[in-house]
Amino acid sequence: MSQTELIQQSKAPQTRTSLTNDLKNLGLHKGMVVIVHSSMKSLGWVCGGPVAVIQALQDVITSKGTIIMPAHSADVSDPREWGNPAIPEEWVTEVMNELPPFDPDVTPTVAMGAIPESFRTYPDVKRSYHPIHSFSVWGKNSDEIARNHSIDNGLGGDSPLGFIYRNDGYVLMLGTDYETNTSMHYGEHKAEGIKEVKKRSPILEDYQKVWKAYTELDYDEEKFPAVGEKFEQEYEPRKGYVGNAFSRLVYQPDLVNFTGKNIKT
Repeated sequence: MSQTELIQQSKAPQTRTSLTNDLKNLGLHKGMVVIVHSSMKSLGWVCGGPVAVIQALQDVITSKGTIIMPAHSADVSDPREWGNPAIPEEWVTEVMNELPPFDPDVTPTVAMGAIPESFRTYPDVKRSYHPIHSFSVWGKNSDEIARNHSIDNGLGGDSPLGFIYRNDGYVLMLGTDYETNTSMHYGEHKAEGIKEVKKRSPILEDYQKVWKAYTELDYDEEKFPAVGEKFEQEYEPRKGYVGNAFSRLVYQPDLVNFTGKNIKT
């Protein structure tokens, strides 16, 4: 959506101040641990764009709390498994030789949106070291959270998602729905019968590029909308508008546990 279209569809500009007030009304407060999923265009026209959204989140949570955003980079992976789009088979060897290894300082996010991409470069934000499932973290314990991210089962208990779970954290969904709710992947780790798969990604070890093998679940987010619908029949997440975006604030441990019990394998 173009900026012109956003302006035409917005009754008033969204600002750092207005977004701060909306976030507080939704239930965010100082000291919370929160993972943020976001759709920039759903907010309407925002004065300052993603920066204003990040500032508003920091104004509410403060450095006494923790803000986490997914910084995933799915293309730092084995090109033989790429499907959207796939590359010609005859390209694979050259691509594997030339594909840059994961670098938390420079590797961009993929399909995460404008807000997480801006957040990963923000001052004092730390990024965890996982070639495809990294997270950006700001605030209390950011060093600890970013440091302790297992390359195996990168959306499991030894990841920032596990930290959120153990510290009574929340999921903020700004104009997004359950299909992009990464915490539900942690719920898959609590389910039975989901098979493990082997993956490979280029990383740096001793300053040399290596193709690192690791294990993760055969994740399937296509089931999440149905599970999310059932979740809301049993639980009552906070709902409201942040800017123009219909938003939810969900207690993450409840969502993780519910997913583990209700995901169909």
